[in-house]
Amino acid sequence: MKRALKYLAGRFYRPLLVKYLSLERTYTFKGIRVQVPPGVFHPGFFFSTKFLLRFLERQPLKGRSFLELGAGSGLISLSVARQGAIVTATDVNPQAIGCLQKNAALNACPLEIIHSDLYADIPRQPFDIVAVNPPYYRKQPANDAEKAWYCGPEGEYFDDFFSDLGLYIHSRSDVWMVLCDGCDLPMIYRQAARYGWALTCVYTRHNLVEKNYIFQITPLSKGIL
Repeated sequence: MKRALKYLAGRFYRPLLVKYLSLERTYTFKGIRVQVPPGVFHPGFFFSTKFLLRFLERQPLKGRSFLELGAGSGLISLSVARQGAIVTATDVNPQAIGCLQKNAALNACPLEIIHSDLYADIPRQPFDIVAVNPPYYRKQPANDAEKAWYCGPEGEYFDDFFSDLGLYIHSRSDVWMVLCDGCDLPMIYRQAARYGWALTCVYTRHNLVEKNYIFQITPLSKGIL
C-alpha cells in the first residue's frame, strides 16, 4: 500500500507540483507569511518543515540562541524568533538568502542571516539550539537548489555536518534533526558515530506515504545509537 501511494504521488502529484512551484508563491502558517520563489524549498508541500516546527514549538525557546542550518524560506526561523529565540538563519542557496531577507522584513522579525555552506561562513560560537531539516537523498546535487534535497552520493553533507558540529554547541545545547524512512538511516548513524555523535529518536509521526522522525543529537557517550 505504501509503495502504491508513493508511485501515485510521483505519477500524478509531482508534475503538478513542479508546475505550481515554477512561479513565486505566498504561503501563510499561523500568522507568518512567507514568499517562496522557484528554487527554494516550499514549506507548505512537504511534511518535514511543519513536523519540525510543531516539535520546536514545545521547546523552551525564549532568550536562547538558535541556529537553523538550511533555513530556506525562513518559516521555522521566523516562528522561533516570534517565540523569543535569538535566531541565526543560514543557507547555501543565494536565492534562499534573498528569500530570508524578504520574509524577515515582511514579518517585521529580526533574524541574523548568513550565506553559508553549512558552517563555512558562520562565526565560531556556541548556540543553545541547532535545528536542521537536512538534504538526505543520496545523489550529487547539480546546483544550489538541489542542495536542499541531495546529500551527495556518499552522504558527504552529513560528514561535514557532524565533523564540525562540536564547534557550534556547548555542553547544554539541544541539537535536533528531522529525517524520514526514505533516507539512508544506517549511513547517517555511521557518519554520526564516526565523529562521536549519537542519534536518539525523540518524536515520530506517520503520514500517508512515509514515517518521519526527529532525532536529538548528543555526544556518543551520553546518547543511544
